[in-house]
Amino acid sequence: MATFQVKPHYLLLDALRGVAALLVMLYHVFEAFATSPFDQRFNHGYLAVDFFFVLSGFVIGYAYDDRWGKMSTTHFFKRRLIRLHPMVVAGAIIGLIAYMAQGCVTWNGTHIDLQWVAVAWLLSMFLLPTFPGMASDVRGNGEMFPLNGPSWSLFFEYIGNILYALFIRRLSTRWLCYLVALSAIGVVIFATGFSEYGSLGVGWTMGGNNFSGGMLRLMFSYSMGLLLSRLFAHSNDTANEQNTSKYTHCRLKSIKVKGIFWWCSLVLVILFSIPHVGGEQHRWMNGLYDSFCVLLVFPAIVCFAAAGSISEGSSRKVCKFLGDISYPVYMVHYPFMYLFYAWVWKNELTFPQTWHIALTVITVSILTAYIILKCYDEPMRKHLTQRWLRREEE
Repeated sequence: MATFQVKPHYLLLDALRGVAALLVMLYHVFEAFATSPFDQRFNHGYLAVDFFFVLSGFVIGYAYDDRWGKMSTTHFFKRRLIRLHPMVVAGAIIGLIAYMAQGCVTWNGTHIDLQWVAVAWLLSMFLLPTFPGMASDVRGNGEMFPLNGPSWSLFFEYIGNILYALFIRRLSTRWLCYLVALSAIGVVIFATGFSEYGSLGVGWTMGGNNFSGGMLRLMFSYSMGLLLSRLFAHSNDTANEQNTSKYTHCRLKSIKVKGIFWWCSLVLVILFSIPHVGGEQHRWMNGLYDSFCVLLVFPAIVCFAAAGSISEGSSRKVCKFLGDISYPVYMVHYPFMYLFYAWVWKNELTFPQTWHIALTVITVSILTAYIILKCYDEPMRKHLTQRWLRREEE
């Protein structure tokens, strides 16, 4: 197995993933004070998942599309597991600790036997979903991963990686365009006609049409990211023949906007904070809004950010930090949110009464994510890389 040359990261894309992860935390904070999606403030934070999928597709295409002549499918899966699964395990462990601290009860107060808590934890560790009504549904609200809810998007991310390795990577750019177009139609139809609340905030449970909605979200955004990666970079045929393939960027690289990171971040803040559009009477309007964000705005943001650059200095340090914590903070923050929810609901508190605790929860989540990144995730990935991959590459 040939040794892979490490490709440079798209720092702006990494940073925007971090911005989206922080906005997800705000979205989850305001879940504590909403009776339904119709009255939730900071309403559209769930669209961050679609943004993550576009970024993932772009990065996967950029990192691996030109390596399949010297990389096996098994090798690809090992690399993805090393990159993603240590934080899945960390999130499951933190989720277990938080659930036990909460008293091992469902949201309606029913006590759960420890054997089923252990089953829920093992399922989370191996990213195997729980179905509504199963004894392992230890919170009683149908989450795929009741100890750490956001793991559901990693479940779909794994599906995307499998589909890419076995199928999508083999598609020509033309057929990839067809796949993007077909899944885009599916997203619009689902969001405007089949979603309970007229939104794309689905996929977190195996109940109802959530799985099909989650798959549509994945297929469009992930495939669109892959398509964008092909439009930005193409292989040099001569270099490929010499097994030293390299990417040269298309003219999209000439698109420059001063302060592109801050502009893109502002757009994400605005899009995610918009209240529910249309209300209960016109839910399809919110579906159109979601479709507009996912089908048009997010790919445009990725294009501008991938084509942009950032100078040395404080802005670059901010982007580096945001990129570093983006995945860890997403994977560890929700167990703290569970505890926050339990406290708010038990005492029937409002946001003005609890904003300082919410800020503390966010701060603790960021600090925990950074500590786990440096003390566990990075060392574990280094160890697994040396054990699983180095021998194959030598």
